[in-house]
Amino acid sequence: MLKARVVKHQLQFKQPAGTSRGVLRHKTVYYLSIKHTQNPSVEGIGECGTIPGLSFDDRPGYHERLNQLVDEINKMGHLPATQPGEWPSIDFALETALLDLASGGQRLLFDTPFTRGERSIPINGLIWMGDEQFMLQQLEQKLLQGFKVLKMKVGALDFNTELSILKHIRHRYTAEQITIRLDANGAFTPEEAMKKLEKLAAFDIHSIEQPIKTGQIAHMAELCRHSPIPVALDEELIGVHTLSDKTKLLDSIEPQYVILKPGLLGGFAASHQWIDLARERGIGWWVTSALESNIGLNAIAQWTATLGNAMPQGLGTGSLYTNNLKSLLQVKQGALFYNNNLDWDIKILNA
Repeated sequence: MLKARVVKHQLQFKQPAGTSRGVLRHKTVYYLSIKHTQNPSVEGIGECGTIPGLSFDDRPGYHERLNQLVDEINKMGHLPATQPGEWPSIDFALETALLDLASGGQRLLFDTPFTRGERSIPINGLIWMGDEQFMLQQLEQKLLQGFKVLKMKVGALDFNTELSILKHIRHRYTAEQITIRLDANGAFTPEEAMKKLEKLAAFDIHSIEQPIKTGQIAHMAELCRHSPIPVALDEELIGVHTLSDKTKLLDSIEPQYVILKPGLLGGFAASHQWIDLARERGIGWWVTSALESNIGLNAIAQWTATLGNAMPQGLGTGSLYTNNLKSLLQVKQGALFYNNNLDWDIKILNA
């Protein structure tokens, strides 16, 4: 017999996080706990939550569906029949909680060289949008922390200011020394995108995520065919759930990369379907967290370590918050480590 509960937690950003969709100061997450009544000391925990204006399930009924799921589990004693894709972040939390429960409730979901502390996962350092001085300050911090791959948000500042920041980086570091990824979050219009991409390409850019808004399939396909910078689909994947729809999207746009956010795409099984399709088509990919707390980030990092992708991943968001849960994850020299000498602190779940 299974028993479930949900705990709400509001994460506070250490500093406002700017994107082209606005500025985030806090993020609400929910921890889904599942136990066996025969062994209540073992608890599997998953995390879910939405990002306003981005998540497919950022819509009315979210809280009701989460509470309904808990009620159904508690009444039936087992998992109810669900329709995958309708509430992707809840699917992710449920999948993670069950993996955790099956492996003993210690937040150790996969036994890999990563979780044994034998290998790390290379990650990119994220530079948030802000004024020029703030972005340059972040740049210096990331370089001091040993990052060799930087991901810079673009699209909110004056474009010439963004070019100036990239010029500053390239004046000091070549593409062999520092790899630059860009993320526009759909900020460019189809009419201006190519001209902007041509100017950005002067700075040896590795890739750019989502240069234009989602749903503009013909325009995105044209960009992918002619852009001087490889294009990565990110938001474009959100809300695409069936195998046939995923296949149609990739075949229509033919991107150079896809970015996988399990918390937004419906979990690991749903994300792996994208990976299989990408591999069949010679499309590159990497995994990125989506502002999860350390519960969600831990699960995503452990899953990523099973995939054998040597590219730097986007898994470094755990240090953004003042009130994150303490975990075994550590970032050192541009890589994510799993430190078995540390302990989890999940007292918030029992407050």
